Amino acid sequence: MLDPFDPDSFIVRAEVHILGIEPKISRTLELPITLNLAQLHEVLQAAFGWTDSHLHQFNIGGLIYGAPEFDEDGLSDSRTFEATEVRMIDLHFPYDPEENPLAILYEYDFGDNWRHLLRLERVAREESAKYPRCIAGKRSGPPEDVGGTSGYADFLEAWLDPDHEEHKAMRRWVGRKFHPETCNLDDINKAIAKAMRVSKGDYRFRRESA
Repeated sequence: MLDPFDPDSFIVRAEVHILGIEPKISRTLELPITLNLAQLHEVLQAAFGWTDSHLHQFNIGGLIYGAPEFDEDGLSDSRTFEATEVRMIDLHFPYDPEENPLAILYEYDFGDNWRHLLRLERVAREESAKYPRCIAGKRSGPPEDVGGTSGYADFLEAWLDPDHEEHKAMRRWVGRKFHPETCNLDDINKAIAKAMRVSKGDYRFRRESA
């Protein structure tokens, strides 16, 4: 039986989807309790096929977490707290399973404004499993720089319609490997494992620029 007071007995399951898109683009992630928010950023990037080409932040109860160095000029209205200093185990989860799960918001690319809703709950750890991992998903993540939810809708209209004047251009732009309904868990988990190796507990961009 899951003991919520014993950190070795549980992991965190995250049901994640991108807000403003139907049918949903979603991932079910299972995360070790030692995972910090910088690592969670890396997992989300890999899970949705993002390329970490833009700024991001986590909003947890109105507090903002991310990479503070990106706001050294103090242009943001809110202080950005260091993401590596908050782990899954530090979050407050309801002890009653009947209560609503903990919800946090992950925002990526403030221009396109991709908002990911994460609903987090504690579940029992599987002894032989390796975490983090993605256990379920629906649909491919949108291409980078497509213009947010409205731009993605316009893109799909052109991509799907051979008679659309932008059809060939959109197909060339996104490449042959893209399909909006594809979600390959093996590829996602390989990307997650690579991101974890490279990041080593921090952000990849910090490691690569060091």
